[in-house]
Amino acid sequence: MTEVTQGAKVRIHYTGTLEDGSVFDSSEGRDPLEFEAGSGMIIPGLDKALPGMKVGDKKKVTIAPEEAYGPRHDEAILEVPRADIPAEIPLEVGIQLQMSGPQGQPVPVTVTNLTDDTVTLDANHALAGKTLIFDFEVVGIG
Repeated sequence: MTEVTQGAKVRIHYTGTLEDGSVFDSSEGRDPLEFEAGSGMIIPGLDKALPGMKVGDKKKVTIAPEEAYGPRHDEAILEVPRADIPAEIPLEVGIQLQMSGPQGQPVPVTVTNLTDDTVTLDANHALAGKTLIFDFEVVGIG
């Protein structure tokens, strides 16, 4: 296969940054990211940038939240009584915990605020609502 098409197995090296230039993820020093083009395995905005690219091609794309991790949702911020959280769970702002969703699926949450009586948990993805910038290179197709 000489160029990326729907269903192709693709390998890329990438660096993902936020608009302020801070790096949120990179494949530097690791194996390339491998996925099937068009399968939904990566965020839509990055997937849409790939068709027609060849091994060795490089690209920089800016991806709006709607084509990345979506917008932030206020309803995903929960304030729960501190007494409802088991005492053995350490609580501090910024720590990640895991809750169970309606069907028992794991839902990661981040502690965003603590008071004597309540704990505020944010179930939004850490990159929700953010514009992402990816510099990437196709290093394999096949």
